[in-house]
Amino acid sequence: MRTWLILPLASLFATSAHAAGPEAGRWSMSLVGGVDVPVSGDVHKGATVLVPDLGPLNPDLAGVDAELRIGARGHDRIYDTAGTVGLELAYAPSDRSEVFGQVRRTEADDGRVMVGGAYVPALDTELPVYGSFEDYSALSAEVGYRMYFGTAGAARPFVGARLGATRVNGIRATFEIPDAGITIPDAPFYDKGWVASGGLDVGVIVPFGETFSMTLASGVRYTADLKDDDSAIGGLGLASINDTGSRVSVPVTLSARWDF
Repeated sequence: MRTWLILPLASLFATSAHAAGPEAGRWSMSLVGGVDVPVSGDVHKGATVLVPDLGPLNPDLAGVDAELRIGARGHDRIYDTAGTVGLELAYAPSDRSEVFGQVRRTEADDGRVMVGGAYVPALDTELPVYGSFEDYSALSAEVGYRMYFGTAGAARPFVGARLGATRVNGIRATFEIPDAGITIPDAPFYDKGWVASGGLDVGVIVPFGETFSMTLASGVRYTADLKDDDSAIGGLGLASINDTGSRVSVPVTLSARWDF
């Protein structure tokens, strides 16, 4: 075979032997970006409570009673898809495994939905009740383990697991009954605080040289119940509706990875 054919082939095999990806004793850093889609978990639960006098909420309705019928509303209905960015540092004890630590920010825009109704016996009708919830903003710090399959130097699938904690910013809510002229503005709903989080990962890493690769990943994420604040809604008998806040989501991320 001619020399001009041998040299490119030799170069290809040399690159494959030392391609980017997990290699025993090697560290890596990754920049992560993507979306995080909620699939389960409630922002608030449902409840039915009697309000004997609407006067404190609207003086024109003094002496009028109502029954608040609040339904459960999920993260997917209020916040929809979130954006996520992160930074990761990993170490490979072997060519088929690595341990990692990741810091990740997840953000979703505020949302407004109909959360239930207010039945007013004096009118024999149910008036819609709306809730507007502040942005969902969370900072996660997690550690985990990945196992890779396939041959170094080519695209390799992997599975992984992670565990850590997530700090979710405080969330305020505004509740409105427009047809009754009632508004409860900026009611504290969740306190800022740390809660447990974790997840499972699946993905594929694709090398583009000796030190750079791209990773496409998905999986499932879990964030535990948030820290409720009943200071504004407790007086209405709704203290139980925010005894929740856990979130299950499916991320889709693309990472740029550098090995060193």
